[in-house]
Amino acid sequence: MTLQPAFAEKRDTTAPLLSIEGLTKRFTGRGGRTVYAVEDVSFAIRRGTTVGLVGESGSGKTTAGRAILRLIEPTAGRAVFEGTDLFSLPERQMRAWRQRLQIIFQDPFSSLNPRMRIDAIISEALDARGFPRGEKRRERIAELLTLVGLSPDHARRFPHEFSGGQRQRIGIARALAVEPDFVVADEPVSALDVSVQAQVLNLLSDLQKRLGLTLLFISHDLSVVEYLCDEVVVMYLGRVMERGPARQVYADPRHPYTRALLATAPVPDPTVKRRRVPLTGDIPSPLDPPSGCVFRTRCPHAIEACGGAVPPTETLGEGHAVACIRHRELAAA
Repeated sequence: MTLQPAFAEKRDTTAPLLSIEGLTKRFTGRGGRTVYAVEDVSFAIRRGTTVGLVGESGSGKTTAGRAILRLIEPTAGRAVFEGTDLFSLPERQMRAWRQRLQIIFQDPFSSLNPRMRIDAIISEALDARGFPRGEKRRERIAELLTLVGLSPDHARRFPHEFSGGQRQRIGIARALAVEPDFVVADEPVSALDVSVQAQVLNLLSDLQKRLGLTLLFISHDLSVVEYLCDEVVVMYLGRVMERGPARQVYADPRHPYTRALLATAPVPDPTVKRRRVPLTGDIPSPLDPPSGCVFRTRCPHAIEACGGAVPPTETLGEGHAVACIRHRELAAA
């Protein structure tokens, strides 16, 4: 299968389905020290589109995705879904919203119960939405398996009888069983062989269009995000460095971290050359993040002023925004 960039197509431009405002998640680590996992993250997701949340391991992407769904409780912020702040809901009321909010997990091996047949795994999700048992349920399970490219005959098998790509398709079928409006796809292809990654990505893209899904696609790979997402949010050490329409961010990256990620991303066209940007060292510990701009300790363009204060997010137009005090002079260089 050949991937085609998602931003090549015209998408819905209505008001956001979900707006994340000031999302913060802090944990208490050993010795009572604070782990600054996610700090003041804000972005919006329009209905029927896919937003890519990208960054290195340890950047807070997965924590942010799970906090949005309240699989872990956020420390502060708002998640406004069709006018309702999900973070303010009591747990009992939040359960009623979970049918509309689902997640596809990273590891298709550990996310499926090895003792349950596939029909039982999907049936659990159907129980949650009160779907009737009997022939109608069997037909629905067959329909879901067909939807993700599997055979209805697979319903009576166990997870160990499937490949990694097939297991991820089962995980997608389980997530779609409750007919959600919004799905968090947490690194859904990173555990798969390269040969099947494109197949699963194309499946997600096709399902998003056919079902009108709104996706938050979490990945460390900007080359993967490029083919699936309409907008991109770049995170580093819990903070947003840059966000905006995918076409614009890829064509004109303004933050040094975005440039570094793009420079190391593989390009399918051998005639295209990307300028390499030095990115040395490891991501700092969230127990002791750098002052000011958290990227400054690895940034080749950092100056003394970068450590003075957290850089404000500046809007450049058409939804493109960057948090870097030097982005204008770097763009002109």
